[in-house]
Amino acid sequence: MTTSTRPAPVPPAPGAVRGPLGRRAGVVITVFFSLFLVSFAVDVLRADGSTAAKTAHLAVLAVYGLSYGFGAVLLWNADLRRKLALVAWLTVLLVALLVIGGLGTMMLATYIIGPLSVMFPFRWTVGLAGGLLAGLLVAMVVTGQEVMGAWLGLLAVAASVALMGRLMTVNRELHTARHELAAMAVSEERARVARDLHDVLGHSLTTITVKAGLARRILESDPTGVDRAVAEIADLERLSRQALTEVRATVSGYRKASLAAELAGANVALAAADIVADLPQAVDDVPPELQESFAYVVREGVTNVLRHSGATRCGIRLGASWVEVRDDGPAEAATDGTARPTALPGNGLTGLRERLAAVGGTLDAGPLAGGGFMIRASVEEKA
Repeated sequence: MTTSTRPAPVPPAPGAVRGPLGRRAGVVITVFFSLFLVSFAVDVLRADGSTAAKTAHLAVLAVYGLSYGFGAVLLWNADLRRKLALVAWLTVLLVALLVIGGLGTMMLATYIIGPLSVMFPFRWTVGLAGGLLAGLLVAMVVTGQEVMGAWLGLLAVAASVALMGRLMTVNRELHTARHELAAMAVSEERARVARDLHDVLGHSLTTITVKAGLARRILESDPTGVDRAVAEIADLERLSRQALTEVRATVSGYRKASLAAELAGANVALAAADIVADLPQAVDDVPPELQESFAYVVREGVTNVLRHSGATRCGIRLGASWVEVRDDGPAEAATDGTARPTALPGNGLTGLRERLAAVGGTLDAGPLAGGGFMIRASVEEKA
């Protein structure tokens, strides 16, 4: 059985909004604040001045409002460079409005600070908004206009808008994190099921294959060995039912491996394959928290011996923090012509490494100097 791998998700650009929530919120906020531009247009119409001056003022105000509205919505999820271009364009229009209407209309700067607070990271918002407010203060001092009240009002509004933008950003990040955690949980559960199914079916089907071959050989070579063949076939039925039960338990998440049971099963499977088994008689030396992980090592190791080794002997050794599965088969190739899992481990060894990593253990697999093959799992003993 094989498992698919997915590429790691690409992180969003700074200030990017993921999903439809951010865009919908941006549209609502943009439309709401755009309504306040109507009051500025009414003030322009009521003010003294020529029709040409009022028309120019209204035209620049309209372009400013449209740039703010459409720019904030269309560039809500754009990259940082395009967002900076929008801020630069709005700043140019703001300067034109201040030249036409005077510094008393500096409250229009909120239409730049608003997008800054929700479209940019917080540090960018503080830096750009602070620079804009500082520029207006310098212009006020240089021109000598007494509009400190308007500037202080703008400062208060800017602080409120920035705080609101920060709260929106935090809420957006929490929303995104919740979905990412849910996706990770689904991915981890899929990996668990795939790994457990590999362990269950790999061992069970291998044992069933060996026993089916033994029953066939008995019937072919010994016509009087029907009773023994029937016993082997009965074992096949039992193993099939056990595999089905374990598959159901795996999908349900309730399956636990037993080290003692795996050793007993290994003894039966190796005997059916005419492989001499040298197994430990007890598992008392292994701490309870390691027995399940070591049980999977025994299962995968014996499965590899049965499927790949061509061995005549298999030995399993246990310690308080380690387990070894050895055989005397050739390391270069299996009896079925496939390579032994050394340099390029299959899904079984990969799954074992993941299981052992969860308990702080490591896995080594490779040929032995005097011939044969070994799989060794070890966990660092706690002081």
